[in-house]
Amino acid sequence: MASRLLRRILKFINMFFMVPLFRLGLGFFVGNPITGYIMVIKTIGRKTGKKRYVPVNYAILDGKIYCMAGFGNATHWYRNLQSQPDIEIILPSGPLAGVAEDATNSEEAIHILRQLLKNSGFAGFFAGFNPYSISDTELREKTKQFPLVRIRPTGVGSGAGDAGGWLWVLSLVVSVVILWLVLR
Repeated sequence: MASRLLRRILKFINMFFMVPLFRLGLGFFVGNPITGYIMVIKTIGRKTGKKRYVPVNYAILDGKIYCMAGFGNATHWYRNLQSQPDIEIILPSGPLAGVAEDATNSEEAIHILRQLLKNSGFAGFFAGFNPYSISDTELREKTKQFPLVRIRPTGVGSGAGDAGGWLWVLSLVVSVVILWLVLR
């Protein structure tokens, strides 16, 4: 019950706040140590074939981007990228295209999980432990149900200023406000 309510709250915040900010090219405003460092993943729906956008916390190591499926293997975006691993991501600094792969059992997984939880800001503590002080063994045990995803960048993705982006909306609003200020 609580998990379903949490998913609905997150879906609402993501759909009407986080994703629009990134699609407008304003994602750099929301990433900080308190709220966490956030990117948006663009996947293709495994059933519908439609583009799906989901914000997630991330960490970067050796030129690869890592994120974690916070609701386990049942996480919709995780299941989408399993069927179509060629994805795009929108980082606060800009869009990238990449290939996603499971890194849960990789050599660097425990180090990445710790950094990812640290990068999650206050959300990292919702897992029920302190990512700064938990032992590697405990961390591995408490996060075993959360798949770790590695994204290998392959090129530049489509961003806010490209076709399908929302930068035009921001430009329109700013233009209307400036026009209104000048003509009033």
